[in-house]
Order: sequence, then structure tokens, then C-alpha cells
Amino acid sequence: MKQILSPLLLALGVAAFTLSPAEAQVTGNAQAGKNKVAMCIGCHGITDYKTAFPEVYHVPKIAGQNAQYLEAALKEYRAGTRKHPSMRGIADSLSDQDIADVAAYYQALGGTFRTRELPPPRPASTAVEALLKKGGCISCHGDNYSKPISPDYPKLAGQFPDYLYVALRSYRDDTHTLWGRGNPIMAGMVKQFSNNELRAIAGYIGSLPGQIETKEETWFSPLDREVKTDEKDVVKDVQ
Repeated sequence: MKQILSPLLLALGVAAFTLSPAEAQVTGNAQAGKNKVAMCIGCHGITDYKTAFPEVYHVPKIAGQNAQYLEAALKEYRAGTRKHPSMRGIADSLSDQDIADVAAYYQALGGTFRTRELPPPRPASTAVEALLKKGGCISCHGDNYSKPISPDYPKLAGQFPDYLYVALRSYRDDTHTLWGRGNPIMAGMVKQFSNNELRAIAGYIGSLPGQIETKEETWFSPLDREVKTDEKDVVKDVQ
């Protein structure tokens, strides 16, 4: 079995991903996944951590994110349809089972935060509301931008605005060899907008309360966790 990791980029990325019959049989195990995330912790286990490629921005919050979305994103990095050198290298080292386990772990890591009830989103400005309607964002990402119509899509509310902005631009620059993201649905949506408009969309969605977070972790003090798998499961630190 291939080993560890995933500085999971994850994040904004509205990408429908179709699993082959063989891949569909792989079931993620969150308990196994906690032993495969050593490389993830260095970016995604540090609050407010920023990367510098292709510009300075926060790495995405992934604790509590949909496992199927995280799994789809990693497979897209591995296939090269998401073009990010470090993420491609990490994803290449992972088997389908590793990817499923890591994704299950990060979904469970959100604990009760990922299922908390959210208040109605604050109204957007007239200008931003027009942009959101033009892009049809809520039609895929659902109420509060936290109830996507498919678990292959990400929860967006509360994600770092600067990350959302960079991710949106990556879909628009879909042919770029270092950071483009090849998804026809997202490409068609974002190519309608200027950089300033994308920044306004990202700023509003990122300002909303959400169900994803960054969980502080350290490889040198491994988390001893009990991970369950039903809808009400939480991840508990063993003191």
C-alpha cells in the first residue's frame, strides 16, 4: 500500500467526479486515515497557515469537508486535471484506498462542527447578489453554501476568501500548466467574471458561518481518536 499524506488542497472546487465501478467499491476508513496524513498536517493542521504558490493565500480548511469531494479532488490532482505541482506529487503517491481513508479522516475530524445548524446567511449587497445569481452558485452548493446537491461538491461557507478567490481563478485559467483546474462546469461559470468580481464572490461566501474548519494537529503528539462512521459521529481526543 502506498504511504501517507496529502497536504490536501482541497477546497473550492466545484467538480463533479465520476467514479469507475472499481473505484466505487473503495470505502474510506477514518481510523486508518489518521496514520496517513503526516504530510497534510504541515499545511492543513496549522491555523492561518499560508502557501506562496501561485501567490500568498491560506491553504483551505478541510476538517469537516465532504469526504467524497476531498477524494475527488485528490484524484483530480493525481490525474493532472488539477495542476498544482506539490499536490500532484502527493496525490501520485497515494493509492485509491489511501485517498479514501484520508478523505474519511478529514470529514470526521470536523466532529460536531460539520453538522452544526447554521443561521440563514446574511444578505449580500445588491452587486454581489447579482454576481451570485449570474454564476448560479447556490444551485450546486445549496442552502447557506453548505448543503451541496452532491457530496462530490464542496461546502464553501466559511472557507478562506483568499483561497476561494485563487481556486476560482484556477478554474478560469484551466489550461495553465502549473495551477489550472480542468472542470468544464466551473470554467464556464467563472469565465463570465473579472478578477474583482471573483474576489467579491469569494469575500461574501467566505464571510458566512460554515461547517468546515482548521483543526490544530501535530505529528509528534499523535491523535489518539475514536472514529465512528454514522451521521452523528464525532472525533474524540483521548485525554
